[in-house]
Amino acid sequence: MALRFGIQLLQAPLLLELSRPWLERAAGAAGVDAAQLTERIADEGFDLIELNPDLQVLFPESFSLPALRRLQELKETRGVHYTVHLPLWSLDPSSPVEGIRRASVDLLADAVFRLAPLQPEVYVLHIAGPLASEFFTSPAIPEAVRGALMRRFQQQAARSLEELLRRTGLSPRSLAVETIQFPLELTLELAEAFDLAVCLDTGHVASQQPGPHPFQEALERCLPRLAEIHLHDGYYRRRPDGSMAWADHLPLGHGEVPVRELLQTLEVHGFTGPVILELSLDAAKASLAFLRQMSEAG
Repeated sequence: MALRFGIQLLQAPLLLELSRPWLERAAGAAGVDAAQLTERIADEGFDLIELNPDLQVLFPESFSLPALRRLQELKETRGVHYTVHLPLWSLDPSSPVEGIRRASVDLLADAVFRLAPLQPEVYVLHIAGPLASEFFTSPAIPEAVRGALMRRFQQQAARSLEELLRRTGLSPRSLAVETIQFPLELTLELAEAFDLAVCLDTGHVASQQPGPHPFQEALERCLPRLAEIHLHDGYYRRRPDGSMAWADHLPLGHGEVPVRELLQTLEVHGFTGPVILELSLDAAKASLAFLRQMSEAG
């Protein structure tokens, strides 16, 4: 089975390179747009790219109509295909504050409408925001209280999902909820309730962000709805002083993701969805080399 590997649009070194004339206020400089980044990434050999509308936080015109037209041209002339990571910076579709939740849905719907002409394969969504993550991980909150709070965030996320699907007309299976720093059980309950797809984030699971679930168990639970994978390494380890440390978005082979077992499971289940390397270009290339070496070793 040949998996389809892609990469995220947000690449800090390329952003800095392309934005330097704009930052220096050179004549005619107008900032960076998504098409510029996409073309440079395609030049590096990637034809599957996950678009990140959060780029608009840095460059408001990055997904302007001219940029979208050039993205379509890249699809037609160079065979570039897209997935979309829906906005998450400054958004919170699970917020108990109703105004924030509604505004988040507005921005998510706008991203869907803006990028729909590109026919993305999958739209990936964080169903909870930083407040839910903070409460989920805070050691000061008693477990019984934590559980009740997480249910409240889940209820608000459900309202946002219902509104987003209704307003955009998206097929539920084209919308994949990601395994983020929010209880895996509640994420999968939402996927079941709305017949959504799932995006398994390998580094998040390895670093126990959705909770302390063995990797293979989390993978098996996601498989029936699995539409996309965010592939990077991560770990959750005890320091010498007894405290715990975690990390994610590491090149493959630098953490605790059981890569060989992951690929074997995907092959058994015939997975053909996009596998997006949420890494820098250099780390992504190193990870692909790691996969080749592992394959050659048998």
